[in-house]
Amino acid sequence: MEERLQKLLSAAGVCSRRAAESRITAGRVTVNGTPARLGDRADPERDDIRLDGRPLPREPEKICLLLNKPRGYVTTLSDEKGRKTAADLVRDCGVRVYPVGRLDLDSEGLLLMTNDGALAQRLTHPGREAEKTYHVRVRGELDGAAERLAALRDLEGEPIRPARVEVLRRSGETAVLAVTIHEGKNRQVRRMCAACGLTVERLRRVREHSLELGSLPPGKWRRLTEAELESLRS
Repeated sequence: MEERLQKLLSAAGVCSRRAAESRITAGRVTVNGTPARLGDRADPERDDIRLDGRPLPREPEKICLLLNKPRGYVTTLSDEKGRKTAADLVRDCGVRVYPVGRLDLDSEGLLLMTNDGALAQRLTHPGREAEKTYHVRVRGELDGAAERLAALRDLEGEPIRPARVEVLRRSGETAVLAVTIHEGKNRQVRRMCAACGLTVERLRRVREHSLELGSLPPGKWRRLTEAELESLRS
């Protein structure tokens, strides 16, 4: 089946779609011996697609990884500021994989990464409403904090669905809350806490969809099992 060349280069794991556009514009991509142009399409089963004179690799095996992202890593493949990336932690998986969703620099925990574009699109579709649970250590106005968070219906003028909130433990001036949300708005849990007079000291995602972070150490990853993949696809 014919696809745009930048999509084919990205699917083959040689570069991102944006980088593929630059390579095409620079004349580094050919189809059946003819220099390609932006907007060209090709069929990898029928056409001879080459980058810098080398045949385009066959599409790699589709995989999906669960990574325990530590603090201090950004969820991008590269960073113009030179910061450490989640991609650095999974370079030994054998193929180029992309983050599914985001965790900000100071957040940690469960992050899915895959080279399966169809699965990633399915998981991030706005209508999917997948639950995500975070363990959040906070300080501030602790009395009634869980109730205030669960009662929030508006976040800076934007409606949000109610969260489920449970106090896991409280010690002195801090408490650890389990916060479960159904949406993925930018920095949602941190903004919810700020709206309720709470300062976040640590935020860790421990569950997403049907997946649990479990005892996976920070900075480590594992492949999803077939049963886990089937659960995500259903």
